[in-house]
Amino acid sequence: MDILLQLVFSGIALGMIYAVIAFGYQLTFATSGTLNFGQGEALMLGALVGLSLVGTIHGGPYMSYWMMIPLVVIFGALQGVLVEWIGVRPAIRIKSEFGWIMSTIALAIIFKNIAENVWSKDTLPFPSPLSQEPIHILGANVQPMQLAVVFGALAIMAAVEIFNRKSIYGKAVVATSNDRDAAGLMGINTRMVITFSYALSSATAALAGVLIAPLTLTSANMGASLGLKAFAVAIIGGLTSGMGAIVGGIILGIAETAAGFYISTGYKDVPGLVLLLLVLAVKPSGLFGKAAIKKV
Repeated sequence: MDILLQLVFSGIALGMIYAVIAFGYQLTFATSGTLNFGQGEALMLGALVGLSLVGTIHGGPYMSYWMMIPLVVIFGALQGVLVEWIGVRPAIRIKSEFGWIMSTIALAIIFKNIAENVWSKDTLPFPSPLSQEPIHILGANVQPMQLAVVFGALAIMAAVEIFNRKSIYGKAVVATSNDRDAAGLMGINTRMVITFSYALSSATAALAGVLIAPLTLTSANMGASLGLKAFAVAIIGGLTSGMGAIVGGIILGIAETAAGFYISTGYKDVPGLVLLLLVLAVKPSGLFGKAAIKKV
């Protein structure tokens, strides 16, 4: 039982990172109907930029972990704006259905190559801001950083939801999500809203990067796998449901850790992908998603 609880806690921590990245997919899909397939690379760049500021690489450390977080968030937002300007906006302008897919994938490859040249291809340790001494919860050993990941991920998503509900610009985002054409007729600059959604999406991914980095090794290759699994989470939970991202992330995280322990680490990715196939076969809109209704 203690081992199972250990796996559950580890799976929840991993799943919440997937949920944050999946939440970023939802932000851009809601406002523009597009997805940033370089979302994992936004997480990777956030982790590596954070490492440059708080680690010994590149002559550091230059500041504490907590002072580094706002800078990483700003960096992530700027990276998201760049992706929208270069990769997504031209495709939306010419109404290309596949242009934004290839553009965001191409930019992801470029960002990965840049990271390999700036930070090398090696895996690098990320210093933890919290104690390494585990906390005993119900007989399981939980690292303080795992708890920080869970609460941090929930705080990120809650902050975005509060912003959307309470602020004027957030309401513009919601209006654009509901009906982009109608929002434009009401005087909302939908182009700026889409840019903002990409900035917010990449900023949350970059923040997720510095949350998970102390629990794992940091490298230029860490983003692709996390981004792909988070996309699976977004599909499983539903691209229109924040709660779906959380539930889907936890399901996938626990499935991975349990399969890695009870079966083999070589098969830890299989249960989540099997679940993805089942969801697509039974409920293509996701467990919590709403089916799109097209008018003809």
